[in-house]
Formats: sequence, C-alpha cells, structure tokens
Amino acid sequence: MVRSLATAIALRNGGQVMPRGRKPQGDQAISNAERQALWRARHQGNKPAPVVRYRRPADRRSRPQRWNDAAAELIAVQAECAAWWEAMPEGLRDTPTAEALRAIVELDLDAITSVEPPRGFGRD
Repeated sequence: MVRSLATAIALRNGGQVMPRGRKPQGDQAISNAERQALWRARHQGNKPAPVVRYRRPADRRSRPQRWNDAAAELIAVQAECAAWWEAMPEGLRDTPTAEALRAIVELDLDAITSVEPPRGFGRD
C-alpha cells in the first residue's frame, strides 16, 4: 500500500517515479561486497600513476654570500678543467674540446672574486 501511495503522490504532483534499477543477471541480486569488488576490478586499470611533487627549499643566503659561493664554484670548475686539459694526450690538444678547455683555463676569474657586491638598503 505504501508503494502505491508514493507512486500515486509522485504522479499526481507531476513527478516521475524513480527507476527500480537493473535486473540481476543471475537468479538473485549480488551483495554489496560483490558489487564493490566488481566496481574496483572495473576501475583498477584506469588509475593514473601518482605524481610526486617536491618543493625546492628556499635559498636563504644573502646576495653577497651567493656571489661568493658562485665565484668559488667557478674557480673549482676552472681547476677541474685545468686538470682535464693537462691529462689530455698531446694528439688531442688541437680538438674543439681541448680548445674549449684551454679557453676556460685562460679566463681571469680574479676580477670576479675581487668584486664585493653591495649589501643594499644603507648597509654598504
């Protein structure tokens, strides 16, 4: 009686009755656990790989400190290039690689290291 009363009220107010759902494929309906297992099996391959994003830590060094660190790094790379060029056989000293190494070794980095950047905002 309740079902027919709800149907009658829905139809009288201009609404439609909700569909009853799909008929079971077998002779009886599946349980909630079986339904959940089927849903998971259907959607298991559609999941994209998780994306891991890392935030780079903020550089808290001052400009003068960053300048000095960059100059020290340039000097270290120049020393490595000098060692590479000295270890190079004589037959390879006329190659483009050797010429690039020689140009790096001949750079005068004393001018860069002698510059002291301003601290700014009246702290000079």
